[in-house]
Amino acid sequence: MRISMAISTSLIIQSLLLLTFCQGILGATFTFVNKCDHTVWPGILGTPKLDSTGFELIKDTSRSFQAPTGWSGRFWGRTGCNFDDSGTGSCATADCGSGQMECNGGGAATPATLAEFTLGSGSQDFYDVSLVDGYNLPMMVDVSGGSGPCASTGCNVDLNQKCPTELRVEGGGACKSACDAFKTPQYCCAGAYASPATCSPSVYSQMFKSACPKSYSYAYDDATSTFTCSNANYIITFCPSSLPSKSASRSNGSTDESGSGLLPSYESGSDSGSLPDSESGSGSMSQTMLADGSWLASLATGSSASTRPSRVIQFTTLMMAFVLFIGLVLKL
Repeated sequence: MRISMAISTSLIIQSLLLLTFCQGILGATFTFVNKCDHTVWPGILGTPKLDSTGFELIKDTSRSFQAPTGWSGRFWGRTGCNFDDSGTGSCATADCGSGQMECNGGGAATPATLAEFTLGSGSQDFYDVSLVDGYNLPMMVDVSGGSGPCASTGCNVDLNQKCPTELRVEGGGACKSACDAFKTPQYCCAGAYASPATCSPSVYSQMFKSACPKSYSYAYDDATSTFTCSNANYIITFCPSSLPSKSASRSNGSTDESGSGLLPSYESGSDSGSLPDSESGSGSMSQTMLADGSWLASLATGSSASTRPSRVIQFTTLMMAFVLFIGLVLKL
């Protein structure tokens, strides 16, 4: 009898340890949805590496990936790609420079619309959609499950249609940032302009912000552009056909529920710029203020249409299985 009880106790302890481990690695599910009228080739850059770093997503399809707790990185959509049967090729916009469909650690060439995430370890996730490195595709991030503000964010406007001539990429498939176009310290938040006190929004970043008020428009645009949620999964939609349903009251101060607006006409200006000193897009999440006042570390550089259950539901399922297991053990 004592041996049986000892075995049962040992099994219970091991099961608890396994349950704790499973809870820690669940992380979040990222689901990519393509509602564009053309194929998109999403790129992925982050740590640790997910199941893919780049793949083909034809219109009206989706694909999901599981990311562990603590994952940090970014997603973007490549367009105008040409890949042969071996996966060798390149893309017209947001190419990652690997010469293959898989990005293999390469980041997006500017201009590119970026979705950036840092999954909290036992705390909040931080996420944003950034136009700091320019724009090539409409993109929205929506939340499935979770607790906290959990607002949708992104840019549901085709900025390529109203891109100023001086920012427009040849062919009109993307719109550069002012930093990328002019490469001056004022527009890149570099040198004497490398602080929130000296780097103010430029006429170009204000244009982006007016059209997409929830998206990062320049390097120090944290207050209205960084969002948080806990225990959630995320849906990244290219060319969303409908606006998100999350209320603007949960958007960390954003005043536009749709995450989009009318793009005004601006003349070229000499206002000081406020885009990052790098063309890799690392500026927008590198200085996100955490709830405790500390700064969020820089982001790593480094198919069903339905979304998977939230992490709370996944954890509940594990708990039920654990209880059933313990019941069977006690009957032995």
